[in-house]
Amino acid sequence: MTFKTNLYLATVAGALAFGAAATAQTAPAAPAAPAAPAAAPAPNPTVGGAVMDATKPIATNAAAAPNLTTLVSAVKAAGLATTLAGPGPFTVFAPTNDAFSRLAPGTVDTLLKPEHKATLAKVLTYHVVPGTLTLADIQAKVTAGGGKAVLTTVEGEPLTIELVGGGVQLTDVNGNKSYIETPDVAQSNGVVHVVNGVLSPKLG
Repeated sequence: MTFKTNLYLATVAGALAFGAAATAQTAPAAPAAPAAPAAAPAPNPTVGGAVMDATKPIATNAAAAPNLTTLVSAVKAAGLATTLAGPGPFTVFAPTNDAFSRLAPGTVDTLLKPEHKATLAKVLTYHVVPGTLTLADIQAKVTAGGGKAVLTTVEGEPLTIELVGGGVQLTDVNGNKSYIETPDVAQSNGVVHVVNGVLSPKLG
């Protein structure tokens, strides 16, 4: 085989090799894998075994909870049902029936009387904070406050929040303590945290 023939074959082989490399470099990329579907939101907690509909307002959901019947009666007696069905948003610390039952005998019956409507409204609005504060928001406030946070209620007086034993403790202006039992019950106009104690502002 002559020198010219060898040179020609080498040139052809080189061209083929270059073409293969160029093809490999310009080949279209494989299609991207489809994005994973977004995680579904966590279901709303039940309250007293009742399903809480996050598209409905606080007043409606509270009325469906069998362990909040005393609170619902008090809200109606105080004339606050319309407010808690309004746009809000509100964060409500909702005492259970058991919480009300631990008050001094006769306290609830007295508060429900028409002549004590203003006092009852004062007590109930002390359980409400403007805006929507989730459990994570509350915990962040406590952390930012060095272990303690103070929330100003709709009633106007403060609630002190601390993290105790892995739970959230609320202390009223009289030193009474309550704990969140069921957090983050979403509502169309805010959020409810079910608590095991009734909180009280200064009433004297």
